[in-house]
Amino acid sequence: MLYQRCEENGMSNFAGIFPIVNTTFHEDGSLDLDSQARLVHFLLECGAHGLGLFGTASEGYTLSTDERLQLMRLIVREVDGRVPVVVSSGHTGTDVAVALSRQAQAEGANALMVLPPYFLKPDADGIFEYFQAISDAVSIPIMVQDAPLMTQVAMGPPLLARMARELEHVRYAKIEAPPTAPKMTDIKRAAGNDLVLFGGLNGQFLLEELGRGADGTMPGSDLTAVFARIWTLWQANQRDDAREEFTRYLPLIRYELQPGLGVSVMKHNLYEWGVIDSTRVRRPTRTVDEIGRQELRAIRRTLDLPGICRSASPRR
Repeated sequence: MLYQRCEENGMSNFAGIFPIVNTTFHEDGSLDLDSQARLVHFLLECGAHGLGLFGTASEGYTLSTDERLQLMRLIVREVDGRVPVVVSSGHTGTDVAVALSRQAQAEGANALMVLPPYFLKPDADGIFEYFQAISDAVSIPIMVQDAPLMTQVAMGPPLLARMARELEHVRYAKIEAPPTAPKMTDIKRAAGNDLVLFGGLNGQFLLEELGRGADGTMPGSDLTAVFARIWTLWQANQRDDAREEFTRYLPLIRYELQPGLGVSVMKHNLYEWGVIDSTRVRRPTRTVDEIGRQELRAIRRTLDLPGICRSASPRR
């Protein structure tokens, strides 16, 4: 295993595949906690090295405060310390981000993933002060989420390096600022070993990112076993095999990158494999239409799915 059992306020550096856990709903849009628990165990069986909560693939932007709390408690309980749980706690206001971060830590989060403020877009000093307030309020690691396609907030390598040097708990960065691989090289030059880098954007540039010093990635839930297999091959220095495996699943990775549709695609896969009971998403998340479902079925037929995980039970 590339993780150690998590202990309160202390653990080794994170590395590997940390899927963003999809949030499961009943057809009426309410939380489906039974499906949620099954999904967590599915991800662990698929080889996840950690889990991410309330990111874009979790539809975190549609969840109420009470729902976040229910889900956090359920998932932390089901994980039971086997892998790190990273909770997204950013907000458009600093005080609320601090409160959400403290709450996540109190509920058992092993780290925080934090977006910069994106409604009123601060300058570099304002971004630093925001992360400083969060770092001062918690005692667990912080992952800075650099996602300008979503936030329209740019964070350059010098700023990320400064936060890693000067803020006690800023230890990670999730780089989703295309082109991601060259930016990782620039950050490595600026921050050295002070900042551990993860990729995102559903793993589309995983191989290039690993080649430039990334320690892992945070894709969606459905292809966890695929990404874990690629990761294992890469770590074993079987780089050609890793590239072959990545290329094999590229049609599905590519299909899930359609703006606004990726979450629905993931849920359709998980539903077809018997992991969750409904493909329901919450608006404004878009739903794959019937033609899209036919396209997705055609892609799945060409791949070794759902045999990627033991607990998958395909629907007939």
